[in-house]
Amino acid sequence: MSVQRLNLMGAVYAMACIVAGTAIAEERDKLLSEPGVYGNFSAFQIYHDWWNMDKAVRLAAISEAKAVFDKYRDKLAIDTFLLRGLSDHADVMVRVHARELGDIQSFLVDLLATGVGKHLNTTLVLNGMTKKANYVPAFPDALKNDLKAPSDPGPDTYAIVIPIRKDAEWWGLDQDKRTALMQEHTEAALPYLKTVKRKLYHSSGLDDVDFITYFETSRMDDFHQLIIALEKVKENKHNRRFGHPTLIGTVRSWDELFGTLGR
Repeated sequence: MSVQRLNLMGAVYAMACIVAGTAIAEERDKLLSEPGVYGNFSAFQIYHDWWNMDKAVRLAAISEAKAVFDKYRDKLAIDTFLLRGLSDHADVMVRVHARELGDIQSFLVDLLATGVGKHLNTTLVLNGMTKKANYVPAFPDALKNDLKAPSDPGPDTYAIVIPIRKDAEWWGLDQDKRTALMQEHTEAALPYLKTVKRKLYHSSGLDDVDFITYFETSRMDDFHQLIIALEKVKENKHNRRFGHPTLIGTVRSWDELFGTLGR
């Protein structure tokens, strides 16, 4: 085969990889931004015997786990987090978005069947789905404009997951009363909108909680003040459960997380 033909084939392959990578990135963006997408948070503790294994065996197990991540990357948006040292409930966490809950299940089943997965103890699983904003359409225009300001959580971000369950009284309130309470809630959160990024998942019927709140920030002092501000609003009295557990970790890429596991 001529050198020219080999070069052409290489160029075609490279272009195909670029196109595929772009398609995957576009689908990921949609999964992270569109309503009607399922979200799963799975937290794991690493069994102590993992760290006593020969490093070569651990690296082989990590390669097997990374292959599972690659297998699903075209249909799932997968994010990984290191919780070890910041949360006593788990060492690592995986956040997965998908259009079908069954696809998330398949990924997790495959992951837990790997050499890494066999050394993971599942400590928490939360399921939810994204929806269009329920109360924002009724907010004053000035407040809606303020909410459009982009958030910038910073380059070295922490992730916080807080499950929430409302009391029965909350669900018995009419829409206008709940909207008024959520407007106060939103106004209290506005000063922290720029440095604390927030995403909400609805969980009623999908889990034992009603909501999963996910935050990213590089300013944990701002996050601390945000929670204090929200504890002062009237809507807070309807929180039957807030946290229990609260998970705190750092956002890590797949390679960074597996690098930590391979040390």
